[in-house]
Amino acid sequence: MSGDWRSRITIDPKVLSGKPVIRGTRMSVEFILDLLANGWTIEEILENYPQLKKEDVIAALKYAAKL
Repeated sequence: MSGDWRSRITIDPKVLSGKPVIRGTRMSVEFILDLLANGWTIEEILENYPQLKKEDVIAALKYAAKL
């Protein structure tokens, strides 16, 4: 499936104590969700964290929904 969150999120015990992160970064899913929960828009997140793509933020939401 194109856009599947599994292609964007990784869990590695050596990175952030095994928290789910956006692949290739140290940006945790938890951090992204906290930003959204505090009223940040996707656009604001992308402006402040240019290493992220819109698909990464959506993947974090999809990951959380699956939990």
